[in-house]
Amino acid sequence: MRFLGTAAAVTASVVLALSGCTDKKETASPAAKKPEITVYSERVEHLIKPLFDLYTKETGVNIRFITDGAGPLIARLENEGEATPADMLITVDAGNLWHAAQKGLLRSIDSPILEANIPNHLQASNNQWFGLSARARTIVYSTERVKPEELSTYEDLADPKWKGRLCLRTSKKVYNQSLVATMINTLGEEQTEKVIRGWVDNLATDPYSNDTLALEAVIAGQCDLAIVNTYYFGRMQKENPSIPLAVFWPNQADRGVHVNISGAGITKHAKHPEEAQKLLEWLSQEEAQYMFAEANEEYPVNPKVKPSPLVQAWGEFYGDLVNVEATGYLQADAVKLMDRAGYR
Repeated sequence: MRFLGTAAAVTASVVLALSGCTDKKETASPAAKKPEITVYSERVEHLIKPLFDLYTKETGVNIRFITDGAGPLIARLENEGEATPADMLITVDAGNLWHAAQKGLLRSIDSPILEANIPNHLQASNNQWFGLSARARTIVYSTERVKPEELSTYEDLADPKWKGRLCLRTSKKVYNQSLVATMINTLGEEQTEKVIRGWVDNLATDPYSNDTLALEAVIAGQCDLAIVNTYYFGRMQKENPSIPLAVFWPNQADRGVHVNISGAGITKHAKHPEEAQKLLEWLSQEEAQYMFAEANEEYPVNPKVKPSPLVQAWGEFYGDLVNVEATGYLQADAVKLMDRAGYR
C-alpha cells in the first residue's frame, strides 16, 4: 500500500428568497436556516478548526465541536443516549472507533463517495466508521549509532543484538495495543508473545509515557532506536531538521508497515445525520484530505492525495492490508499478551 494528489475544493452557495411586494411595508422572509452540526472530537482544536471553518465558509453550515479523550467522549455518548447533541464522533486509533461501534453508538452509512475515497481496510466492514488520515507506527533510529542495513522487521527487534538498545512507549497506550493486535492477527499469539518478550528483554530503560520521550531518549543516547508513530518524529523534524534520527520501514513479506487511523462515524442518535454525512464525505475529498493529514504530519487515506513534502521525504512504504478493525476485536487479547510478556 502506498501513501502518496492534487487538491480540489468543494464549493457551495446560499440562495436568499425574497418575499413579494405588498401595499404594506416590505419584509424579507428568512432563508431556510441550515442546521448546526455538533462534533465530538478526540482530535484537538488546532488540527480540526481550520477544516471546519473552511467547510462553513463553503457551505454555510456551522460546526460546533467539543474536544476530549476518546474514553470520556464515548462515555458521554453512552450517558446522553437519545438526548445527545452529537452528530459525529472523531477519534484517533481504529480500536476506539471499533469500541464505539460495539457499544451501539454509531450508525451505518451508505455512501458511494466514502467507498470511492477510502480503502476498504481503513473503514469498518459494517460502514459505521471511516478513516480520515493514516499514521504509521514504525522504527525510528539514531543515525549516529545505527546503520539502516542493520534493521529489518519488528520481529528482529527481539534479537539479542539489540540488548539494551531499544526504547518503547508504555503498553498502556492504545497505539501499542493496536500494533500487537495486528501482529496477533498475522503471526498468532504464540509467535507474537515470543517477539514481545524479546522486546522487553532488549529494553534500555523502562517504557516511556509517550513517543516524544522515547525519541528524546534516542537522541540523548539512552537507547539507539524506538517504535513510534511517524507524526511524533515529523513534529520534531519540523522544529529541528537536523535531528540525528531517521525513519525505517519494515516492509516484511508477510505484512507491511503497521498503519492506524484517525477516523469518524455518524452517531446513532444524530439529529442531523444527512448534514453530518455530507461533512464526512467532504473530509474524504482531496483538498480536505491534504489539510487533515498535513496538520499533523500524517498520511491522507484517499489514494489520490499525496502527503506533505516533509512526510513524502521519508520515502514510500507498503502498509499492512489487514483491516484496522483487528485493532479493536483483538485488543483485549493484545493487552493480556503484553501483560504475560512483562511489557508494562
